[in-house]
Amino acid sequence: MSEHSRRTFLKASGVVIGGLATGTTVTAATSTERFIVTNGSGSVPRGVEVLHRLDPIDAVVVRGSERAVERMGGRYAPDIEYEIEQPVASHAHDGAGDEPLYPLQWDKQDLRVPEAHDVTRGEGTRVAVIDSGVAADHPDLQHAVNVDLSRNFTDDGYGAGAPYGGYHGTHVAGIIAANDQNEAGVTGTAPATEIVDCRVFSRDDTASFATVVAAMVYSAEIGCDAANLSLGAYPIPRNNPGSGNDDDRSFGQLYGKLLNRATSYARRQGTLLVVAAGNDSADLQHDGQNISLPNEAANVMSISATGPIGFQWGESGVESPAETSAYYTNYGTNALDLGAPGGNADGDVVALPPDERPTGWFHDLVLNCTATPIYDDETYRGADHSYGWAAGTSMAAPQVAGAAALVTSEHPTDNPNRIKSRLKRAGAVPEEFDKTHYGAGYLDLLDALTE
Repeated sequence: MSEHSRRTFLKASGVVIGGLATGTTVTAATSTERFIVTNGSGSVPRGVEVLHRLDPIDAVVVRGSERAVERMGGRYAPDIEYEIEQPVASHAHDGAGDEPLYPLQWDKQDLRVPEAHDVTRGEGTRVAVIDSGVAADHPDLQHAVNVDLSRNFTDDGYGAGAPYGGYHGTHVAGIIAANDQNEAGVTGTAPATEIVDCRVFSRDDTASFATVVAAMVYSAEIGCDAANLSLGAYPIPRNNPGSGNDDDRSFGQLYGKLLNRATSYARRQGTLLVVAAGNDSADLQHDGQNISLPNEAANVMSISATGPIGFQWGESGVESPAETSAYYTNYGTNALDLGAPGGNADGDVVALPPDERPTGWFHDLVLNCTATPIYDDETYRGADHSYGWAAGTSMAAPQVAGAAALVTSEHPTDNPNRIKSRLKRAGAVPEEFDKTHYGAGYLDLLDALTE
């Protein structure tokens, strides 16, 4: 594959704080009116609005002037924003309707999902999807989404249980829990699990650091067995400015400590956090100047992406198997926990104009539910439900979140560390592939259930 093709393929990947990327660094966009306060006095002065109370980690998210926030005591920092971990490639399904689409789901076939369902379908478990919103009325998800528990963490006023921020969250939720018993559409890994929509992205594809942390805490508070975060930011300089009132301005101060408080709280409450590793083709293990978050935080599982080349297209058939490391994925042995199906693509094919690409090139991506929001100016009018292909570590992480639901269903007394250990012990690095792209190995769902 040419370097030109790689750059063309990767230009849609990556996720950045503040939506501003310059070269190989990320410039943080800090809010002038939203702040995170830790270890404060508990009193809220006039002119300050509380947006999120994060009592379990001794923090609060507020809106107000910095002068007013200073009167709360404690330490504070301006909130920051970043963009959704968009798939590196996608393709809409043409007229899916009620057509059974399992034959196109190479990911579920390779993970032996039907055999896993002979053991459990994820009964008695709950998974949070911290994302752009989940279409609770999608035909393949209406059985799974708990709308009453779902919550909107943005301040856009649209609510939860719908794809207000785009199709991304619905695709992720489908990978986890799409119905396998309605004789329509696709199947998910853990179709009997309960999905909670924790929407942190608004219509403009941005989310704040504070809303993501708030969603983590909420997921743990309501007893989710796993929470999926197909989002992230890279590269963040390790000396990125931190607290607005602290002489030590490294990222490891307020932002990093708050994130670690949230992930530690989730672990103690029994919630396994599963995070996309990112789509920057970066060696996270040896990038000493930068950090990728939240997948490099403590107490999370970081997931890289794999996928075939040539599934149901091309004259020579499958050129590379499903466990092949996707060349856009971030990597680094000690920076990852597992590799899982996220979709792959021939970069030279993707670089071609759409009308020149071979028929079926997109079959190497991951097929699942989509929901496209319909707006009339600012009024939400519903969504078009369908199915589509996408590729990215965003698609790999929910494969593991679904697997965690199955393993938890089979071992309900296990804590997150034990569930994580079972998944990692079952994984193995595929022969003829480099372990730096897999961490403990490639996800082996059936072995994790039956070990």
